[in-house]
Amino acid sequence: MIKKLASYIKDYKKESILTPIFVILEVIMEVIIPLLMSRIIDIGIPNNDINYILRIGIMLTISAIMSLAFGVLSGRFAAKASSGFAKNLRQAMFYKIQDYSFENIDKFSTSSLITRLTTDVTNVQFAYMMIIRILIRGPVMLIASLLMAFSIDARLSSVFLVSIPILGVALFFIAIKAHPKFEKVFKKYDKLNRVVQENVGGIRVVKAYANEKHEEEKFKEVNNEVFTNFKAAEKIIAFNSPIMQFVIYFSVLIISWIGARFIIGGTLQTGQLSSLITYAWQILMSLMLLSMVFVMVIMSQSSAERIIEVLDEEPTIKNKAKAIKTIKDGSITFENVSFAYSDEKDPNKYALKDINLEIKSGETIGIIGGTGSSKSTLVQLIPRLYDASKGAVKVGGVNVKDYDIESLRDSVAMVLQKNVLFSGTIAENLRWGNKNADEEELVNACKLAQADGFI
Repeated sequence: MIKKLASYIKDYKKESILTPIFVILEVIMEVIIPLLMSRIIDIGIPNNDINYILRIGIMLTISAIMSLAFGVLSGRFAAKASSGFAKNLRQAMFYKIQDYSFENIDKFSTSSLITRLTTDVTNVQFAYMMIIRILIRGPVMLIASLLMAFSIDARLSSVFLVSIPILGVALFFIAIKAHPKFEKVFKKYDKLNRVVQENVGGIRVVKAYANEKHEEEKFKEVNNEVFTNFKAAEKIIAFNSPIMQFVIYFSVLIISWIGARFIIGGTLQTGQLSSLITYAWQILMSLMLLSMVFVMVIMSQSSAERIIEVLDEEPTIKNKAKAIKTIKDGSITFENVSFAYSDEKDPNKYALKDINLEIKSGETIGIIGGTGSSKSTLVQLIPRLYDASKGAVKVGGVNVKDYDIESLRDSVAMVLQKNVLFSGTIAENLRWGNKNADEEELVNACKLAQADGFI
């Protein structure tokens, strides 16, 4: 999964590499600052050496400015890399969906695909930004601060050898418990989007039948489901902060208590203790940053899996290696055609069963039946919006599966029941049928459709 997602970084590799470099430089500057502070406290102030204090102070100022500059640059490159990564993911998913058959879309549902293109990609974007910035900063800060702390006093620094494993175990159990909860949350998001989509799409019908209360209750129910599942997941994640704070404050307390005794005993200087406490905060804050990354990764793991599902899904309708591009005539033949919307072989599940029909080229026929009698399903098999489960559908005496899909659909036009206007002008919408149509042809099309009011 990681390898698949990483392939969409593409032209943002430079930013993805520069971000960790500037993060490391920022950490180095931050680690140097406590060391310089301890020298001012332990050497400059006791000796009343103003020149030494000014010299170290200038170095301290330069380190702080450089740390700020490196931090700004790392943030800029991280934002550009993550937003570019998200752009590539959305583009890849959108292009992939264009190749889907109706069967593929039915499998995911429109609402689920919208959630995956928006919420899921955003989650992965934030996770990636945190990985290339905070996930690099955390370990580097942890190692650098540990080394500096042990170089000052190995006895006091041994406190970290106890606190770090405790935090690691706590994070591990939180991750295990929270991941399944977030998987449920995103499935509920799909349902929420579906309810909203249905309501907005059918708002005229809802208002015509004064059914607003029913729709409000339906939305309230699914909204509560999202809330309940998210609350359950966040309850587990909420343990992260108190555990981290308890370990951090307890470690600082132990270091301060033991360090004060060492100062009285003459084995430790005040500036060194100050630096140790600063390094303690840096070590434990780096662990807290890592915990934040893990939380985001836990949340985004479910999103990443859902994105990969879309990218790995193979269209059920594909061109053959040597597809036929020329259609002889407009004759249509159904030979023992059966069709089911699912993969089940149960004959009772077939929407169409054992259909035999022959329509000669130039003939005009009408298919009559009640609502839900699969009239649209029958017609959708001709341009291969769906493929027949059994039997063969032929156009011009050739099985539709042997034709090039684009050539077939250029020759077999189908007007779906649901009318959709795309963003843009009426002329741009009309040119979906013929992108090179001139104004006269557009006017004629409007007249034929009795839509003269749009002219």
